[in-house]
Amino acid sequence: MSGATYLAYDYPLLSAFWTMLVFFLWIMWFVLLFRVVMDIFRDDDLSGWAKTGWLVFTIVLPFLGVFVYVIARGKNMGRREIAQARAQQDAFDSYVRETARGADGRTSSVDELARLSEIKARGDISDDEFRRAKELVLSGHGPAEHPDRFASSAGR
Repeated sequence: MSGATYLAYDYPLLSAFWTMLVFFLWIMWFVLLFRVVMDIFRDDDLSGWAKTGWLVFTIVLPFLGVFVYVIARGKNMGRREIAQARAQQDAFDSYVRETARGADGRTSSVDELARLSEIKARGDISDDEFRRAKELVLSGHGPAEHPDRFASSAGR
């Protein structure tokens, strides 16, 4: 018999299960350790010395340090992560709005058309005025700053 065949006889299914479980727990331990370290740096309420103390504690005594951190400060870890995700999303949304608006600060034709359709839906301009304004916007000759001038020309 070959060496691989002997290994199959000496390594039963339960041992394979325990090996996979230990490997899974080892990977989860590192995930938890990195989440704790990231939370230490993310928390704005901690001073620099407190961050240093928690970091040294989790590095010198990793099991005890992580467990104590999770017990002492774990309740707000999710809240801080959600707050950071919201801040990143808000920053991204504002960047997209700024980029869509253009470098010169003018609104895009899509924004102007949306504004015109809102004005028309309110009944401030007629269908004919809406059509003329839409043609101006799509041709690129329309006023980018004041699409509401059509509302004032309707006299409403």
